[in-house]
Amino acid sequence: MIDICILGTSGMSPLVNRHLSSAIVRCDGAAFLLDCGEGTQLALREAGIQLRNLKAICFTHYHADHTLGLPGLLATLSNAERTDPLIIIGPKGLMRTVNAALTLIAKLPFEIKCIECTEESASLNLFGLKVTMFSVNHGVPCYGYSFCLSRSGKCDPDKANRNGVPPEIWTDLQHNKVIRMNGRVFTKDLIMGEARKGLKVTYTTDTRPCDNIVKFAKGSDLFICEGMYGSDDNLDNAVKNYHMTFSEAASLARDAHVEQMWLTHYSPGLVDPEKYISNATNIFKRTMCAYDTLSTVLEYQ
Repeated sequence: MIDICILGTSGMSPLVNRHLSSAIVRCDGAAFLLDCGEGTQLALREAGIQLRNLKAICFTHYHADHTLGLPGLLATLSNAERTDPLIIIGPKGLMRTVNAALTLIAKLPFEIKCIECTEESASLNLFGLKVTMFSVNHGVPCYGYSFCLSRSGKCDPDKANRNGVPPEIWTDLQHNKVIRMNGRVFTKDLIMGEARKGLKVTYTTDTRPCDNIVKFAKGSDLFICEGMYGSDDNLDNAVKNYHMTFSEAASLARDAHVEQMWLTHYSPGLVDPEKYISNATNIFKRTMCAYDTLSTVLEYQ
């Protein structure tokens, strides 16, 4: 399963009841933090999420509302006597951002491993998840992220029998054991059927609509997308500032054939996002306005 929690839904600046945009994705004891703006630690506390399982921070880009919480977070991890390495991922400029944060805190007792991407897209296998970052359109280097949890096929008795695999070793093979007997080597692929549909979450903020979002969000069980402006009357501002309206986000969700979409990264002037939700649901019905601490658990069907 994959557990997702929205930590903040505000873009540009925080509000009294709305932290800056960020989210956390958790799977099998590993946590991935998406962006780290001012107040992220407070948002984590309000959501009841502890930092001990934090494995990686994934930056979409380096504007202040997505990065200013990094020095404080690193300091907290240091004070907690963390020793496990921390992976930090982001587009071009990552080292500059991390080094700037490090000038504000004492020496860390743990290693930071930076993974900087300058390509159109890149995928990593981290802690059981396939993490894919893909470029979007924000005027500065900016990436969206997809998190995929694969699911192997079921044991196929007919296939196992065709391949002459003794039934008494099927269970061991399903657990990735390699069995040598009767002069043969038996492996999992000799008994397993086709891979089944896994789980997929895609997250993107600070961007105009672009083909990459549809391409990499395709088939997501949950698509978390920026909705800076609720009304199409703000389209000129959306274009000028490299953001989206609710209806534009909904069009992406529809074209990507996702299961559901959460809107986030609202303009500080968008006091009541729910007032404009019909602008999205008229295009993609399974849309909701995210709010701070909104969470869900995705499980295999």
